[in-house]
Amino acid sequence: MKKIFPLSVEGHQPPRVIEQIKSDVRKYVKRERKKTLPEGVDFWDFDCKVGLDQATAETKHVEELIKSIDEAAAHQWASVYIEILAKPGQRQSKSATS
Repeated sequence: MKKIFPLSVEGHQPPRVIEQIKSDVRKYVKRERKKTLPEGVDFWDFDCKVGLDQATAETKHVEELIKSIDEAAAHQWASVYIEILAKPGQRQSKSATS
């Protein structure tokens, strides 16, 4: 998903717009995690970027997306760019020395 979400929509209260954006992000991640895993893959990982626009978007962990949306609202941005790309992930085994 690559999308620019406006943070202020005429006729809607700003907190409700923010909650709708968060809901859309959560729903998308949940839907992607439900997809069937390819052979030899342990889980779905995500490459995420958040920013004012595509050129200035910073890489974030999927768990930091909601906090980033709140920060964008606190800085009173007109819109927020969110990019979430699913990719196959492999679990790394822990070393015996740790």
